[in-house]
Amino acid sequence: MLTTETKPSSWIVRFAPLIPAGGEVLDLACGYGRHARLLAGLGYAVEAVDRDAEALASLAGVPNVTPRQADLENGPWPYYSRVFDGIVVSRYLWRPLFPSLFNCLAEGGILIYETFMEGQQLYGKPENPAHLLRPGELLELVGKRFTVIAFEQGEVLGADGAPQVIQRICVRRGRPVRLPECVPPAA
Repeated sequence: MLTTETKPSSWIVRFAPLIPAGGEVLDLACGYGRHARLLAGLGYAVEAVDRDAEALASLAGVPNVTPRQADLENGPWPYYSRVFDGIVVSRYLWRPLFPSLFNCLAEGGILIYETFMEGQQLYGKPENPAHLLRPGELLELVGKRFTVIAFEQGEVLGADGAPQVIQRICVRRGRPVRLPECVPPAA
């Protein structure tokens, strides 16, 4: 049985197919790699980064996944010279990384981001405001530089059935999303 630690987020599952086919994807603060495994299974080459060596060891030998240990909060940004077709972030917030993260998303690339927001402290961790998004914060951060595909915020039930207060967004850099053409009904 999959737990919340191994079951991929439904938000990421929903939008992962928008990442350009066969592209390179960064799974930021990947933990044990629930999303890295999902994305690799969809045919993406995944760079899975986290500071936890034990968690990363669980990804050793997973096809199409390259684990990288890095302290994203106290060390240098490891991706200055890289661009990715997709970036996935789940349950992680370190505001100083946003400029670097946005700069390594390729033209036409997809960013899928979700984490806790203000109000979560009523239900449990995280409780520190530094780890909780403010209402609408992800929308403010992406500004006019990205095309917003979807945005949600508010209370949801987590995979374990417990309430959580989440904010999530899916954006594309540059090119707008092409939606199917509307065909008027036959007369």
